[in-house]
Amino acid sequence: MNISEVAKKTGLSSKAIRFYEEKGLVTPPLRGDNGYRHYAATQLEELTLLRQARQVGFTLEECRELVALFHDEHRHSAEVKQRTLQKVAEIEAHIRDLQAMRDRLAALAQACPGDDSADCPIINDLAGCCRGAGHRG
Repeated sequence: MNISEVAKKTGLSSKAIRFYEEKGLVTPPLRGDNGYRHYAATQLEELTLLRQARQVGFTLEECRELVALFHDEHRHSAEVKQRTLQKVAEIEAHIRDLQAMRDRLAALAQACPGDDSADCPIINDLAGCCRGAGHRG
């Protein structure tokens, strides 16, 4: 398969495929006499793994480890499960952080009269001050 065929099958752009190759995340494809890459099933599987792992939040380095585990015939599913549960915990922590941000912004919006006055509780709070109306520094 050529790079455009692999791109269609994996849902990745040609640029992303080349990027993953440059980073050493994919087994280097063979090259024809014309210099074009020729991809086999192995690269297709690696690239699909990379796309899907990135979609669920794995970093590039974590993806590198997952690709290595993919090729490790002696891997233990317990190790893969542990990495996945760690990622779930990280995502849950990130969700809590986002919820706290949302709650703060909602409270700030609620405190703002949203009228024509220069006094803005949102700006004052974000600037860490409570200066009077019209203060612009």
